[in-house]
Amino acid sequence: MHEEPTRLNLLVLRSSDIDRAMTFYVTVGLTFVRHSHGKGSEHFACLIDGLTFEIYPQRTADDSTANTRFGFTVANVDGIVEELRKIAAIIVSEPIESEWGRRAVVRDFDGHTVELIST
Repeated sequence: MHEEPTRLNLLVLRSSDIDRAMTFYVTVGLTFVRHSHGKGSEHFACLIDGLTFEIYPQRTADDSTANTRFGFTVANVDGIVEELRKIAAIIVSEPIESEWGRRAVVRDFDGHTVELIST
């Protein structure tokens, strides 16, 4: 038996341009630090309520995480979508009211599908 509930503590994305990817996620509202472990790849890391969110360089075409879909709860979906438009991010679905709250779906520069929700 588990004493504590299982929770997600790490999400790693691969990007062909980690600086450009970081710009996308900063626009969503995240704050990153540049980091590396020993002789490992330099990458960006962000801590969100106990979840470590990292953006690593994509090493090969087979090293893609582009089919990954995930989401963030944000303060203002409409405002963030407008800011993402300014940096030429793809808006998959415009903000609408849904059963989960105000919701939009966007795509980052590497093809990751990102759901944004405001409750």
